[in-house]
Amino acid sequence: MNLFDLSGEVAVVIGGTGVLGGALAEGLSAAGASVAVVGRNAERGEARAEAIRKAGGKALFVAADAIDRAQLHAAHEQIRSALGAPTVLINAAGGNDPKATVTDTQRFEDLSLEAWRANFDLNLVGGVLIPCQEFGPEMCAAGMGSILNIASVSAHLPLSRVVSYSAAKAAVLNLTQFLAREWAPKGVRVNSITPGFFPAEQNRKLLFNDDGTPTARTRAIWGHTPMGRFGKSEELIGAAVFLASQKASSFVTGTDIRVDGGFLSQTI
Repeated sequence: MNLFDLSGEVAVVIGGTGVLGGALAEGLSAAGASVAVVGRNAERGEARAEAIRKAGGKALFVAADAIDRAQLHAAHEQIRSALGAPTVLINAAGGNDPKATVTDTQRFEDLSLEAWRANFDLNLVGGVLIPCQEFGPEMCAAGMGSILNIASVSAHLPLSRVVSYSAAKAAVLNLTQFLAREWAPKGVRVNSITPGFFPAEQNRKLLFNDDGTPTARTRAIWGHTPMGRFGKSEELIGAAVFLASQKASSFVTGTDIRVDGGFLSQTI
């Protein structure tokens, strides 16, 4: 028995147009799942779905903004029609609004409430809440399913500067455990992955100077990471496939797997 065979599974990757979400979409496909890449950027989404198809997988891109329940419902209907009823949901949408970041010139007490709410909308409401409300009930009715939410090391220990992002990601962990408890009797498992630092579009300016050299923040991160480097997007795939597989993780729910190079194990 192949514990990590996802043949027959239909995986929906919200935020599959991003770097990490896209890598997860390709990884789930390589394990045998049919994959729906869901996101706002059609060019990146179509390219990701095409790459999966060229590799021999089955995939489609569906345009939708996860914060818009009507758009997500329409996407759900399209996915069901094209691939079948979703059995795996990956919530990988997220990011940080710079307007809600504490800087040398922007104090905590001066942060925009609008930007604070935007971070919660992106990372918690559209990032987890609405997708779970849309796809979770169908999984519960079917008596099986796996939901995987992408958290952050900042959910465990609030990082400097990105205060509202950290708070929103902490709420993601809390909601993950709530849903794990609520839906376990219905056969639906809900877990999370905590990535460490993975360079992506939303944090690249914080991590690298215009000339490509590491910023002071990057040097601090590497110094706090026992492995001494950033993660690679493909290094999230193993944990995701494990949690998506009913055979490999059938008794795992409400847990968080850290893929952080030891970041959260480091003290002094």
